[in-house]
Amino acid sequence: GFAAALLLFALAAWCAVRALRRAAPARPRALLLAVRQMAARPGSLMLQTSALAAGLLALALLVLLRTDLIASWRSATPPDAPNRFVINLMPEQADDFLNMLHAAGVQKQSMDFSPMFRGRLTHINGKPASLPEKTSREERSRAQRLLEREFNLSHMADMPTHNQLAAGLWKKDEENAISVEEGLAKTLGLKLGDELLFDIAGLEAKGRITSLRRVDWASMHVNFFVIFPRAEMPDGDSLPVTNIAAWHAPENQPDFDNDLAAQFPNITLIDTSAIIAQVQRVLNQVIRAVEFLFLFTLAAGLLVLLAAIGAQREGRAFELAVMRALGASERLLAGVQRAELLGMGALAGLLAGCAALLCGWALAHWVFEFEWSAPLATPIISAAAGALLAWAAGWPSLRAVLRRPVVHTLRQAVRE
Repeated sequence: GFAAALLLFALAAWCAVRALRRAAPARPRALLLAVRQMAARPGSLMLQTSALAAGLLALALLVLLRTDLIASWRSATPPDAPNRFVINLMPEQADDFLNMLHAAGVQKQSMDFSPMFRGRLTHINGKPASLPEKTSREERSRAQRLLEREFNLSHMADMPTHNQLAAGLWKKDEENAISVEEGLAKTLGLKLGDELLFDIAGLEAKGRITSLRRVDWASMHVNFFVIFPRAEMPDGDSLPVTNIAAWHAPENQPDFDNDLAAQFPNITLIDTSAIIAQVQRVLNQVIRAVEFLFLFTLAAGLLVLLAAIGAQREGRAFELAVMRALGASERLLAGVQRAELLGMGALAGLLAGCAALLCGWALAHWVFEFEWSAPLATPIISAAAGALLAWAAGWPSLRAVLRRPVVHTLRQAVRE
């Protein structure tokens, strides 16, 4: 990605110079002369712009990752999303469990409570379950894992409110019906009408796929790959069914988790808020480490800028000496150098900011898979930062060139 960005930066810098050379204003004269100087050295400008833009791209992208993308990730989960999960709750404990949650202030309509049982997919359309023929290597690996594991299955008469119907039709209490998550169906090559057979602790459960569901796995709700749309299963008394629950913990009762575990010692209580907080702490540490490494990228870009200016030092000194001999003032020439440095840095920053927005959107869309509102001020801020960095890095060297005596510079150029 960075290699492609460098090529694009170099191409954009070359196009920008050609456009400026044609559309450069006659006033102020410093800007006109700066454009002509940059146009006279297109290779050097492309190198300096690309190197500085790469460093700025790294930092700008990191800032977006650390702030906007992570903030978007956090906002993708509502504040009242479930942060407590309980599994292994026996059916005969359900009423007492729900009453205890209700007494603590947890409303039934704001929590997830579903039966759960485990089963292995053994047959698809009467044939032993196998990998789909046309799948990528990554999908084949995931499909193989899915076929070798047991699924967490459930049954319920109404489709979960946080799921969306992607295809087919959910009919309440429809016999021999199965609803499948669309991602699982794609991985295993399943479609509407396919017949699936599950082995559930020695019992067989069969059904046809009548609907596909779109599941938001970031919602923190209880989700299932496969659901039987029935309030009761035919062999319900024989199925090894337990219950799974999820809710948002009451904030004014810090000891509620301990009381719940003491009342129901067989349950497994998972506090996801602590897990997410730990993940965020680790993520922040990783970002700080990457930020430190990316500073070297920016430093490398500035070194390339300094090296390019140093390599052209004598040539610039001769050009400035000729212009001073022809009557150009030191103030005008200083303005030319400032305009060149600020223009080159602003161009690098603008390119870096636009590329960072594009990369940030791609990460949000294809990697993190959530909506992201791009901060449109990023290119402007990046352009300003690039202009200041280029000026701060190059001005001390060019300022020394301006202070050289004209006669000395011309005599040295004639000797060489």
